[in-house]
Amino acid sequence: MTTVKPVPVKSIWRHPVYFLAFGLGSGTVPKAPGTAGTLVAVGVYLLLPPLSALVYGLILVLTFVLGIYLCGKTSADLGVHDHSGIVWDEFVGYWITMFMAPAGWFWVLLGFGLFRLLDIVKPWPISWVDKELKGGLGIMLDDVLAGIMAALCIQAIAVFSI
Repeated sequence: MTTVKPVPVKSIWRHPVYFLAFGLGSGTVPKAPGTAGTLVAVGVYLLLPPLSALVYGLILVLTFVLGIYLCGKTSADLGVHDHSGIVWDEFVGYWITMFMAPAGWFWVLLGFGLFRLLDIVKPWPISWVDKELKGGLGIMLDDVLAGIMAALCIQAIAVFSI
């Protein structure tokens, strides 16, 4: 069993890379940091003004690329691959889930539930990526896939519920 290296909380608040990688500090909670990080990602999503699909898509690409660096550097500095407190990947995964989702609380909550379920259960190919890919890309990509799968579920539900 791998023990998770404790992270000095003060260093997270003082170091911009760690602060972002730890999801604006949400990854420091002792229980379920991935869920806490996703909840903060929901809050950030709700604060966004209405965006075109193009602008939202560009933001997703930028936050994904940034996340490869943030998660990779933080993981390397801590000496722990995919430390449970690194939750920037949950932020981006949830935001992918909500790409072109219908507006409304139902969809926001459904997106949260679907994304967390897929991120926790990790069906194939998410499980393969989680086990086989290392570094910042590996940390980010399993959540990106969970977000894509959750987004596809939301789109299917939206289309077939009309």
